[in-house]
Amino acid sequence: QVQLVESGGGLVQPGGSLRLSCAASGVTFSSYWMYWVRQAPGKGLEWVSCISTGGTSTYYADSVKGRFTISRDNAKNTLYLRMNSLKPEDTALYYCASYRTLLLHLYRNLPSKYDYWGQGTQVTVSS
Repeated sequence: QVQLVESGGGLVQPGGSLRLSCAASGVTFSSYWMYWVRQAPGKGLEWVSCISTGGTSTYYADSVKGRFTISRDNAKNTLYLRMNSLKPEDTALYYCASYRTLLLHLYRNLPSKYDYWGQGTQVTVSS
């Protein structure tokens, strides 16, 4: 049984930092590209970042570029998202998801394209 379990969300003030984690089990973690996607209240899914199987290639949405850093530890079957300089507009439910290759940009906001999803972790940026 495949499980992706996110953690690390919480309430943080604007300008603050958080590190999200996604622990994978029941899947060959190192075989999958991994993605972070988010959904703000009342809005659609927004792709945030992704990382290649070996961690050598990373991509970011323009809205988070320069502030967020994606990484992975294949020995620990864990994906990370370091989020700095957080803004109120970063408030959302953050999910990790997997797909076997790099999804074209136009598909990254489509839930049906991913192989597996976590349950999400809430990030709230507010003073």
